[in-house]
Amino acid sequence: MNRTRWLYPLGVLLVLGAGPLDALARIKLTTLPVRERVEIQLDHPQIALVEEERIVPLVKGVNQVDFSWANTRIDPDTLVLRILPPPADQPLDAKVLSVSYPPNETALVWAVAASASGAARVRISYVLGGLGKNFHYRAVADRDEKTLSLAQYLRVNNNANEAYDAAEFWAGVGERFGKPLGLSETKEVQLSRFTAVPVRKTYTSHPVEFGYLDRAQDKLNVPMHYVVKNAGGALGKEPLPEGKARIFQDDGKGGTAFLGEDRGKFTAPDDELKLYLGLARDIAVRRTVDRNERQRIAGNLYRYDVTLKYEIENFKDTPVTLDITESVRQIRDQIRGDSGRDPEWQLGDGSLRSPDPEKSDADKLLFHVDLPARPADGQAQKQIHTLRLTLNNEW
Repeated sequence: MNRTRWLYPLGVLLVLGAGPLDALARIKLTTLPVRERVEIQLDHPQIALVEEERIVPLVKGVNQVDFSWANTRIDPDTLVLRILPPPADQPLDAKVLSVSYPPNETALVWAVAASASGAARVRISYVLGGLGKNFHYRAVADRDEKTLSLAQYLRVNNNANEAYDAAEFWAGVGERFGKPLGLSETKEVQLSRFTAVPVRKTYTSHPVEFGYLDRAQDKLNVPMHYVVKNAGGALGKEPLPEGKARIFQDDGKGGTAFLGEDRGKFTAPDDELKLYLGLARDIAVRRTVDRNERQRIAGNLYRYDVTLKYEIENFKDTPVTLDITESVRQIRDQIRGDSGRDPEWQLGDGSLRSPDPEKSDADKLLFHVDLPARPADGQAQKQIHTLRLTLNNEW
């Protein structure tokens, strides 16, 4: 435990006649008063900043403060003492004169000058190690998977070998909250809860990111995600920190069904939070290279005419939208068998001609394909789509 003590002015001690002068310089007569206020800031990813406020008695002249942090994880290089402004009816002028570190001790001594005797409010701040935090979430989708509720939790782990009977915490997001924090204790609080958050369920084929279900038959994995946009309204205007999310769905019987868990990435305002739900077994996508023709233009300049074919079946009783994502670099590497300079390319006359302008770039192409529900006779309709690219480069 921190032990901070005050010294009376040297003149008073000399009147008391209590031993040699060098001994009097650090005689510890009174214990520093209890903490009036503690704020623990956890907004930094690796460290915690602690600020304590105490009301202390001062006498006219030079007072000394002895602060010890033995057996705690306080960073001594970050210790700062500040004298806060006094009340208007108590015009006490106090200031810190100097600080010294006694040899071979985990302590320091502040010299504080006071214009008169009286009480002063002081603030001591320091960086405290061993105080860890992590965020996690609970998402519950409605039965129709159009909206969900999102609860945000903070867990604080105290391995700093320091206890606080009362403290105000701030995690960088959400509201401040007050809790005691004991030695080696873990506390968990709900920071925020958002209800009726719009959500969309996506189905994606992306050979680079999610790979193949059956490589021999060119069948792609089709992962499912809940996608939530972190925008004003249902959600707040703060970022959503990284954290584990447990995902549920209303089962229509007054309870919830567990769908899975994912680690949500840091989501800035106006960005999207994607939560993985597993692989869809009722949507089949087969991807093949239907055409790969090379034409020599001049020297080492070649033109590749490539057509990718997608055979898609939706066995679901509801219509869905499939997101098809392709990497131009990956296509180039696949048809040549090695890597090279980034190709120049253009889209051809395949059925996939209009990539999403907001989510596509020079390498990534994203297409949205609407799939009808399975007919009443149970036979899924196979859709065939093609992506045609012309690649030009000097290799």
